[in-house]
Amino acid sequence: MIKNAYIHLPFCKSKCKYCTFNSIVNFKHIDTYLETLKTQIKTCYRGEKLNTLYFGGGTPSLISPNKINEITGLFEFEKGAEITMECNPEDNNIYDVNRISMGCQTFNNDILKNIGRRHNGEQVIKAVKTFQSAGVENISLDFIYGLPNQTEEMFYDDLKKAVDLGIKHISLYGLKIEHGSYFYKFLPSNIPDNDIQADMYLGAIDILSKNGFNQYEISNFAHFGYESRHNLNYWKNNYYYGFGCGASGYEQSLRYTNQSLIQKYLQNPLDREFEEKITKELRLEEEIFLGLRKTEGIDIQKIKKEYNVDFDIEYSSVLKKYSKYFYKTPHGWALNVDGMLISNEIMSEFV
Repeated sequence: MIKNAYIHLPFCKSKCKYCTFNSIVNFKHIDTYLETLKTQIKTCYRGEKLNTLYFGGGTPSLISPNKINEITGLFEFEKGAEITMECNPEDNNIYDVNRISMGCQTFNNDILKNIGRRHNGEQVIKAVKTFQSAGVENISLDFIYGLPNQTEEMFYDDLKKAVDLGIKHISLYGLKIEHGSYFYKFLPSNIPDNDIQADMYLGAIDILSKNGFNQYEISNFAHFGYESRHNLNYWKNNYYYGFGCGASGYEQSLRYTNQSLIQKYLQNPLDREFEEKITKELRLEEEIFLGLRKTEGIDIQKIKKEYNVDFDIEYSSVLKKYSKYFYKTPHGWALNVDGMLISNEIMSEFV
């Protein structure tokens, strides 16, 4: 049974210079898109009571609250379900949701302008306080470290401001220059190197841990009870719906991606590209890969029960090779902080 759903709303006022997400700077088809999206939901959603619903983008907060409520009203929910809306700080709408995820990136106005963000640091502070006044306590801020001209001190100052605002959840992402982004074509100068980014990451762990945040995943930190239940569903390798152009879903051992081009999606929202069926062997690899992203690590008893694999024996060579990067937990194995810094290298050994 599927208990989680993601909805993609691709519209943006402008494209950030580091962004490669499926987004469009054109509002021409926005009303048609919302009607097409509702058609897809009505056709594909099977009526389960959802535990989480996540509006991502793009910039979902460009859509009016009434339009969002029309979409939310198509679903049934468990009591206390987590409903998340991604918001930009310059958008002032208040939504009938219980979790906000806001792309802050930094409070430094010069850097914000340099990376193509439309907001400033003061707007982030104002937006957070507005949502808090409206009764939304569960607010997450996204930050990027390793931005052009960003120093360690600047990054740490950003985190301290977030702490002072009473933020309950923080996501941290090192800047990656990816193909298709503006920065890929026009590489900025003064980007902190990998060693400095690693120091920023380690410094962030120290600051946040001293201020009540628990690191529950490589990039995510939260006060107890404010972990993202929607993202945890991904990391636990569970099924989920994907609605909207370019959205991915995972149902009945099949992964699919909706048409990413909005014109094709509008023509047929039910046209999906399916991967080959996820075999038991591949699902095991994903169980390990995703499990290592979480600080609670891998549950070796679950792996034994579901896949009939003795993890300690099957992967003894990897555990030995990277022994200084693992630690034993009550349920299995997890990466230590140094292991998180080279997590991609370690994870590739299991695939």
